[in-house]
Amino acid sequence: MLDHIDVNILHALQRAPRAAFKSIGEAVGVSEQTAARRFHALRRSGAMNVVGLVDPAITGQVQWVARVRCRPDRVLPLAQSLVRQPEVAYAHLSTGGTEIVCAIRSPLDSGRSPFLLDRMHSSTAVLDVQVDMMLHTFGGLGTNWTGHGGELGEEQIRGLTAGRRPRAAGAPALPDEDDAPLLEALAGDGRLSHTRLAQLTGWSKARVARRLEVLEESGALFYDVELIPERLGFHVTATLWLSVAPEFLHHAGADIATHPQVAFTGAITGDNNLMAVVICRDTEDLYRYLTHHLAKIPGISRHSVSLRSRSLKRSASLISHGRFVLAD
Repeated sequence: MLDHIDVNILHALQRAPRAAFKSIGEAVGVSEQTAARRFHALRRSGAMNVVGLVDPAITGQVQWVARVRCRPDRVLPLAQSLVRQPEVAYAHLSTGGTEIVCAIRSPLDSGRSPFLLDRMHSSTAVLDVQVDMMLHTFGGLGTNWTGHGGELGEEQIRGLTAGRRPRAAGAPALPDEDDAPLLEALAGDGRLSHTRLAQLTGWSKARVARRLEVLEESGALFYDVELIPERLGFHVTATLWLSVAPEFLHHAGADIATHPQVAFTGAITGDNNLMAVVICRDTEDLYRYLTHHLAKIPGISRHSVSLRSRSLKRSASLISHGRFVLAD
């Protein structure tokens, strides 16, 4: 079970993923050693990990959200095949075990949905495929979920983020093949020290520091805290599929993204033009969210809920199976 120190460490990491343990300890009110020990315990338990990710938009990638309805006896083999594909960034089974929900990336200039989806249409295991393009994400690419209860104040957060440089103007620095070992290392552990990154890449510490500064400040490289809600006592993850009138769409998405229960919010094409991922302790908690929070958002004409029954792949990175994927 998490205590207030653990949840505040998680909150600190979400606001400053690479902050030094000394800064995290000062924000949380514990020693540097305690902050480091609690962090490593959380990471060893599998409850969380900090990862470095490449913004797919800078490499000309777009994201598609696919809902694949399958024959019950063929869903697992198809799901296992899907998650082995490097273009699949995320996948899970919905309750009932006959639907796969996945996020797939492909080059924007292809002008069509990914070839992988074309192959699914022809599979005898597939009964129906619904594919929508992700048009806009609210609150950034990282997880917004703070329902675990972190309670750091603005002063504490300012201390964590002091010295952080603003994003540089102009186009993001496009990663190249030389960056592959650096980005692969950060995809596994986004808090690796400059010393360790130098060992893994064969670079000097100065070169590591310079390249990280360029990629981070340009917005090409960002950090996310991957949390396993079940390990934190939250056993219900639901995807909400919402139909919102266009004039309310941006306001609704931005508002929903601020809810502590919400991990992700995105505007998509299709009849359901807004999706949100909500993490709750149990079904009653989800019911309260729907009736007390979502119900207050204007412009939603209808909604449906699908519950995640099994997570299959949890990576938002362009680094997959040991290789860095650049747009063609």
